[in-house]
Amino acid sequence: MLTGAVRGALLAASASTLDRLLGPFRARRKGLSGTRRGNRRLEGQIPIRTHFRDVDGPGTFEADTVAHCGQSMAGTFVWTLTLTDIHSGWTENRAVWNKSASQIAARLREIERHLVFDIVAFDSDNGSEFINHVLYRYFHDRATPVHVTRCRPCHKNDQAHVEQKQWTHVRQLLGYERFEDRRAVAMIDDLYRNEWRALQNFFLPTMQLLSKTREGGKIKRRFSQPVTPYPRLMASNKLSEEAKEKLRREFEGYDPFDLRQRVEAKLRAIFRLVRQSRKGAARTSQKGATKIRIAA
Repeated sequence: MLTGAVRGALLAASASTLDRLLGPFRARRKGLSGTRRGNRRLEGQIPIRTHFRDVDGPGTFEADTVAHCGQSMAGTFVWTLTLTDIHSGWTENRAVWNKSASQIAARLREIERHLVFDIVAFDSDNGSEFINHVLYRYFHDRATPVHVTRCRPCHKNDQAHVEQKQWTHVRQLLGYERFEDRRAVAMIDDLYRNEWRALQNFFLPTMQLLSKTREGGKIKRRFSQPVTPYPRLMASNKLSEEAKEKLRREFEGYDPFDLRQRVEAKLRAIFRLVRQSRKGAARTSQKGATKIRIAA
């Protein structure tokens, strides 16, 4: 329990003051980039997109991947695939092992089955997990092809929407640990598909940039009122009544406090597995070193 004085000080503190006080306790680590340029010839067939001013309904997605490699890109480990709808902010995450084109396509197929609206446009970076013939055929070989675009190489701000979600939906959840036990894929994916997806899309509000104007040497930004992706979808006239009713039933079946508790329980299990894997790897390394010394 907080005393009255401490509670008053916390409520009176500004956001910048809290950031300064918490600074020494925050992790200073930074994630490594795992982007490897894709098929150069195929790049010429995929147009570059730098803005989304023409988006007026759900279905336009930005996509990217996050490497759960710790501080080394060596070996194999878990990756997160993140898709963010530009109009609503609706975000889907999936865990994959080593981000092969076939695995990315399989996760995209699974995400599409659970969405209540169609993917009409797909924008990614120039990584090999996206710029390949498997995904190109996946989006084009259908009755209504998906409009595929890519950002400019080395311009991360072209994908600002999904980059932001990778921080709030991935790094703030899992941090910068290395997940090199393949069993973690199913556990993380289960958390993403169920509790984490529901908590973020139905109960945690976000703001959206409405306009940006320059006044002299300053840039003024105007943001929307904070709401969750769910009411943005419900307010869209591009979504069918059947899809809205499906979302409404799903929303009414959730309890945010229960979701939070289940998230914490699954996170404890995931990090327990990480610790066990690390101890097992350390024991194997020690045995190997002992054998080398004996042989010498």
